[in-house]
Amino acid sequence: MTPRIPKAELPAELRENMIKQLGAVPEPTEVVYNNPAVALSSQEFSARMGGWNTVDESLKTFAHMAVAAQVGCGWCLDINYFLALNQNLDLVKASQVPRWREADVFTSLERDVLEYAEAMTNTPTTVTDELSARLLDRLGPAALVELTVYVGFANLSTRTNTAHGITSQGYSEACEIPLAARPGQSPAAATA
Repeated sequence: MTPRIPKAELPAELRENMIKQLGAVPEPTEVVYNNPAVALSSQEFSARMGGWNTVDESLKTFAHMAVAAQVGCGWCLDINYFLALNQNLDLVKASQVPRWREADVFTSLERDVLEYAEAMTNTPTTVTDELSARLLDRLGPAALVELTVYVGFANLSTRTNTAHGITSQGYSEACEIPLAARPGQSPAAATA
């Protein structure tokens, strides 16, 4: 699928840095760069989020992937699975996020985080007092705030990408374990 908004020309230095880091310029960046102020603000916030370390990276990555699977953002699934590989996260678990309810590889904390990510993504949200209390008890207030804002940003990203018509760029093809599809979805649709 071609993005619904044309790609903008990026500054040469930014383009080169992204190619060095990821092997290609991410399409979301090329599209959002039609409005440089929005692109720079998004990049700045994303970079600041990268410095947050109260919540384990695997929990945040899995949460973002759960949001992406629910919303149908193949690009976010694709890039987060690729990032899981580069962060040395458990790829078996990462590959099973789209079908986490059926998979037996997740701990109870991971399941609560995945449920929380989906509950935050529902419209209206379906976060319960019980789920929130379990996470508060296990993570603490600072980590639960971080996780919540991270999932909120994942919703912003996934919904922006799907509205712009951005799909997978094939980053996950470097991963040795195939990404599972959501129940009722073909494997090809998982990263479409």
